[in-house]
Amino acid sequence: MTAPVLLITGSSSGIGLASAVAAARRGFRVVATMRDPAKSGALLDACREAGVELDIQRLDVTDRESVAACFRHIRDTYGRLDALLNNAGAGHVGTVELESLEEIRAVLEVNFFGVVAVTQSALPLLRESQGRLVTVSSVGGVVGQPFNEAYCAAKFAVEGFLESLTPVAASLGVQVTIVEPGAVSTEFVANVGLGETPAAFGTPYEDALRSYLARTAGAFDPGVAQAPESVAEVIVGVLEAAEPPARIQTSENASRFAGVKLADLDGSRVQAVTSGWVAPAGA
Repeated sequence: MTAPVLLITGSSSGIGLASAVAAARRGFRVVATMRDPAKSGALLDACREAGVELDIQRLDVTDRESVAACFRHIRDTYGRLDALLNNAGAGHVGTVELESLEEIRAVLEVNFFGVVAVTQSALPLLRESQGRLVTVSSVGGVVGQPFNEAYCAAKFAVEGFLESLTPVAASLGVQVTIVEPGAVSTEFVANVGLGETPAAFGTPYEDALRSYLARTAGAFDPGVAQAPESVAEVIVGVLEAAEPPARIQTSENASRFAGVKLADLDGSRVQAVTSGWVAPAGA
């Protein structure tokens, strides 16, 4: 049989990189995409170490023509697509009073509308192959978190979009799964600029933000956070499962955290947890 073709977005680092290598080792023909293929060095090094080959392509999920060009490549080269892993996204820390609407819209553009755009283009091919649609969300798509209003709004939107799509896609033979990691040891902290001086310093939000940053730095410490390779194993397991779940967390910590919300009809349990993230030390 021809190897199943898997498209992954956001493959230059982190979960996307680890998933691309893990899937290739399990026999998938992986089309690993990223906004700038010049940044594929870490992925190529990992491929050489693993003894696998990937098809590396440009794909900017916020650029309609880039999305269209990538899918033309898939049709012309393979004539099929068996699975899509929506992984591309970007973290963001801020609060609404201190941000412009343009900044907030940009977060939604990458983390939500990018998922919609790629999914929309993939569905005709996935219907043909009776394939899989897997999307990396976050526990931040279940539980709203301080100083993550825009990011969590985007991930909440992803969850609602896919939860609504799941039965519709299933009626046409496409299986949909939402993957929810917790803190993962990737470039997330560096990419959102937590080591820089945030705009909230020197404002009434400073004390709350300092508490949040201290808590977040600890959660993303490599000795505490989940390794991207561990998340990748969960993702590949979903791709190979005979009956994949509609939603899956990637660790026990993620399951416990998401479970707070799923058993919280009045919102009090979530607030009891997250309010402690912004309390002054010793309070």
